[in-house]
Amino acid sequence: MADVTRDPAWRRRFTAPEIGSVRWSAARPGRLALVSTEGGAIGAWAWDLATGARRRVSGGSAGTEEAFVTPDGSGVVWWLDALGDERGRWMVTRFDASEAEAVRHSGADTQPLLSGVADAWAAGLSMVPGAVAAGYATDEDYIVVVSERGAAPRVVYRDARPAGVGREWPQGEGGLSADARLLCVRHAERSDIAHPAVRVVDLATGAEVGEILDPGRTIAPIAWSPIPGDERLVIIRETGDRQRPWLWDLGSGERRELAVALPGDVADAWWYPDGRALLLHHEIDATPSLHRLDLATGALAEVVPSGGTIDDAGVRPDGTVWYRYEDGATPPSWRVAAPTGADLPTPQPIAIAVPGDPAPPGTRWQPVAYDNAGGQRIGAWLLRPPGTGPHPTIVSAHGGPEWHISDRWDPLQQAYLDHGFAVLAPNYRGSTGYGAAFRETLRGDIGFPESEDLVAGLDHLVARGIADPARAFIEGWSWGGYLATLNAGLTADRWRGVVAGIPVGDLVAAHYESAPALRAWDDAIMGGSPMELPELYHERNPMTYVDRVAAPVLLIAGERDSRCPIGQVMVYAHALRRRGHAVEVHLYPEGHHAPRVQERVRQAEVVVDFLRRCLDRA
Repeated sequence: MADVTRDPAWRRRFTAPEIGSVRWSAARPGRLALVSTEGGAIGAWAWDLATGARRRVSGGSAGTEEAFVTPDGSGVVWWLDALGDERGRWMVTRFDASEAEAVRHSGADTQPLLSGVADAWAAGLSMVPGAVAAGYATDEDYIVVVSERGAAPRVVYRDARPAGVGREWPQGEGGLSADARLLCVRHAERSDIAHPAVRVVDLATGAEVGEILDPGRTIAPIAWSPIPGDERLVIIRETGDRQRPWLWDLGSGERRELAVALPGDVADAWWYPDGRALLLHHEIDATPSLHRLDLATGALAEVVPSGGTIDDAGVRPDGTVWYRYEDGATPPSWRVAAPTGADLPTPQPIAIAVPGDPAPPGTRWQPVAYDNAGGQRIGAWLLRPPGTGPHPTIVSAHGGPEWHISDRWDPLQQAYLDHGFAVLAPNYRGSTGYGAAFRETLRGDIGFPESEDLVAGLDHLVARGIADPARAFIEGWSWGGYLATLNAGLTADRWRGVVAGIPVGDLVAAHYESAPALRAWDDAIMGGSPMELPELYHERNPMTYVDRVAAPVLLIAGERDSRCPIGQVMVYAHALRRRGHAVEVHLYPEGHHAPRVQERVRQAEVVVDFLRRCLDRA
């Protein structure tokens, strides 16, 4: 047990095991593949609910954030990322191998899922009985390979422009139909990586069965009907300004929007096992809920009420709904909702709790809203320490940028609160969940709109007496790290200190050093490459404003990061150091995310110490 007298609450929020995704197969739903941080690093685990047997399967990986069960339940599939740069391969580990057997045979129970495929970046995985499809991004092109009934993988798609299997580049739901006859590929042959087309092909003939392209709009293939021979595919399309569910019947060619009386976005969906209903993930004002939609009658029933954060869910073969819930006070857990929608008596991870000391509770985020300089309403979330204020305040810029912050569990933000800081996390322009026009603001106009919204949030807290303008900090990770380095110079007079985690320091160098999908995303959001748009890249580059930087800067970076590579971070650090600016650099040996719990604790220690020293500075 943890010694709570020596281990403060903020640290134990990091070290308590945290559960991530949970997957199962319809054939053997008692066998789970889950991701957790138990054992001190994020990894994939096999867990048999019937026997209680469980073991870690993702050996040799720098950190595994995705794990799946094979359709027949015989194995766990996980991504082997040996260095932390996210380049790797899909592996499969036998589910029923014992720890002793695994040790005796030195990992003989694990082998590549698809033989003969070179290491690359994942661009989707889809598995159904009898077939596997996987997408890969290489330095030269994007490919989709298929293996049917254990045969050698064959390439069914190749193009220099971004492509992948199914819905999202790292995932694969919506890839193969249940009978393995049809394959859905996302591609950017006539669009870009942010607005791909959706094409369905017949695997037997290679012929195109159907395609949807909405220029400038988001389309996402979500999931095929679970019934073999049923050719209905759920997709999410932007209809007007919002994301709505559509049903695409590849047999008849019919495409129809599903009438759903819900405001905001329907951003995700899962089939019920009988193919007669969908579980919908609804979200408005960065607050989610789950609903069951009867496809025959159109009846809509709430399954899980709004609140907190729900970022994953699924319908079990018995009709129960499992969903991953968290909020600022409550660490992530998988909860169970009965088929009727009534929450079970104890909304806890009843069957799939990971062992270990529980995390101390945190504090719920408070929703706030304010107007930016252009009169647009910006939603945000606030953590406020006890007392009347004004408080030292951290403006936290989220990553993405196509993402949004919600009332979620975040040990680092809770650590700031425990140390007396107020934290404001705005959903700046470019964030998801507030409509297509709001998200698309950044096309050809990155950096400046988000910065205006972040500074407006600080001004709002100052006017309310919550924030002390002389003790204001900006902090962010990934895209938020870019906004932190940009604002270190762009709005230099506002900050007492700057914390930039896994950031972009040199926008041009980052473009040429990063993974292929990241370069493609730059081209999409900027409208071209640095060679094509030199003035725009120069104007939005943190390097352009290094001479203006006044506050100390802390940079945290992964040495194997393929999204925000180490080289361009050090170019920015060197530029600050050469000009005599106060800059500190903390490096860790993996990639974009630190997989080891102790490294995350160390980063929190480094950041809090930096913030304290900034406060002590005259």
